[in-house]
Amino acid sequence: MIDIKLIRTNPDLVKENIKKKFQDQKLVLVDEVVKLDQEYREAKTKADGLRSQRNSISKQIGGLMAKGLKEEAEQTKKEVAAISDQLAELEKLEEKLEGEIRERMLVIPNIIDPSVPIGKDDSENVEIEKFGEPAVPDFEVPYHIDIMERLNGIDLDSARRTSGNGFYYLKGDIARLHSAILSYARDFMIDRGFTYYVPPFMIRSNVVTGVMSFAEMENMMYKIEGEDLYLIGTSEHSMIGKFIDTILDEKELPQTLTSYSPCFRKEVGAHGIEERGVYRIHQFEKQEMIVVCQPEDSPMWFDKLWQNTVDFFRSLDIPVRTLECCSGDLADLKVKSLDVEAWSPRQKKYFEVGSCSNLGDAQARRLGIRIKSKEKGNYFAHTLNNTVVAPPRMLIAFLENNLQDDGTIAIPTPLQPYMGGKKYIG
Repeated sequence: MIDIKLIRTNPDLVKENIKKKFQDQKLVLVDEVVKLDQEYREAKTKADGLRSQRNSISKQIGGLMAKGLKEEAEQTKKEVAAISDQLAELEKLEEKLEGEIRERMLVIPNIIDPSVPIGKDDSENVEIEKFGEPAVPDFEVPYHIDIMERLNGIDLDSARRTSGNGFYYLKGDIARLHSAILSYARDFMIDRGFTYYVPPFMIRSNVVTGVMSFAEMENMMYKIEGEDLYLIGTSEHSMIGKFIDTILDEKELPQTLTSYSPCFRKEVGAHGIEERGVYRIHQFEKQEMIVVCQPEDSPMWFDKLWQNTVDFFRSLDIPVRTLECCSGDLADLKVKSLDVEAWSPRQKKYFEVGSCSNLGDAQARRLGIRIKSKEKGNYFAHTLNNTVVAPPRMLIAFLENNLQDDGTIAIPTPLQPYMGGKKYIG
């Protein structure tokens, strides 16, 4: 959510930003907010005047009663009551206008960073840099499910019977590999100075609307029937929500956190959910990194966060590249975003394994996350998040890049302690 002062002072800038995101249908919202905000401020000014008038007249009642002027005192009380009735109506109007303004402000996209490339969708994202040499072995690399089944590591049929498409049972060494990757990711981030968390896996609706746009919420979140609770789509939701309605001292920043959680996603409109694989699924696990910092530090933290993911994958000798997300591919709250993609020897192309986002003060405004400063007063924090690793999608890259010609899977040195010293699976 952007600062309403920006809409008041520079509505054309907000409209130009909407055009850059190819959301022209939202242009009318800017004019509506300007009009509603004017009405709100007029109602508030009038209400403030009536409160002052009521307080002034109310003070006269005691004096009139002391002088024995009971009739005048009663007349003054009637004036106060009439003012209170007017005030009550204005307060209702203020509340109504405030709600209508917020409803529109939550839909108007955040101002994107000037460095973001302009484009309609993810097909226009821009490759930034490659890390490691992508290789294709001289033997056939099977589909990832075929690799897992040959190693007796996955059961999709049972999952379809218990839960439907988009679910799976991992077992044996593949299940152990899945846990080993998450454990290694946890320790990798702890070694980089991040504090480890296991957060709540359900959050209330006010946290959901604080951390994401309505469109994302509708397409992603599972609602708990009969309760004001949603299953999280990523631990970022809980971890940013942790700071709701808090005022942080500048000395407490930055907050650098890494969190584990299962993730639950409806994946509405997602292609591939019916496919025989684990690329798009309704349930997976993830290690995340989250930063809450001062506004001037968020660009620096953005670069640090995506570099952590690149370093993690390279430590396992998986080639990756980074892509700058174009304007049309940015979710409404994001200022800037970058995807990390891993190399697939089977497909001979890269595919997304993580996403790094700077959300500016959008989440902080929605959730009331402020920083306390003697010099500047209270101001909104900036929030950032990034995927460390999200198996089983990461397992696809891992299995394909570590497959040997005899069908075994090589275990890189950093993972071997988490696999009981094993150097190979199979």
